[in-house]
Amino acid sequence: MIEYVAPGNIDDRVLTRAVRLLNGGGLLALPTDTSWTLTCSLKSKAGIKKLKSLSGERDERHFTLLCADISQFGELCSMDNTRFRLIRRLSPGPYTFILKTLLGTEKFLDIRRREVGIRIPNHPIALALIKTLEFPLYSITAKRSMINAGPEAGRGKDGKVPADTTLEIPEEDLFEADWELEAIEGLDLIISGDEEQTRTFSTILDITGDEVQVLRQGAGLWPV
Repeated sequence: MIEYVAPGNIDDRVLTRAVRLLNGGGLLALPTDTSWTLTCSLKSKAGIKKLKSLSGERDERHFTLLCADISQFGELCSMDNTRFRLIRRLSPGPYTFILKTLLGTEKFLDIRRREVGIRIPNHPIALALIKTLEFPLYSITAKRSMINAGPEAGRGKDGKVPADTTLEIPEEDLFEADWELEAIEGLDLIISGDEEQTRTFSTILDITGDEVQVLRQGAGLWPV
């Protein structure tokens, strides 16, 4: 279940296998410059459905598009020169940017919100896989609370999903070693650089309005 690679010289066979799994609706775990993330192909409705079910999160603010460069989300999000320059200045890095979606994006992504989070991670494994797939990954931070999580995960005692779901993630809920993720049901593959993973989270910047709003302060400094 774990494929070990050299981050500076990733075996193409591992990337090819990973892409085949993603195209078939599979779920993968990857290291990033902040923490472990669970991903599926943005083009796979089956994969997105499984990822949402596994995570237990119904609040779409928790899900992020992982991209290799700005061009990969240009057809999905509304972005002017000011926003483009900000993203280019801070990427790749530990920042998630909230952008307004273009007409038709919500239907394509099967989301209810008019905004979407995008991120270009500063990690060779994640970037290599996205470039090989040639399309963004749909992702969510891997958390220990996902272990043995059933379809009712994330719901309160009344069976409903809380309306105000926090974006904060306690450090102790994040994974460190790759083998720990094997306890998460439904994962098809873990790609690891066989190195100790940091346990932090990205800084979330809402850039949909005239002023930048910090929704979550993480590893990325703001203001810079």
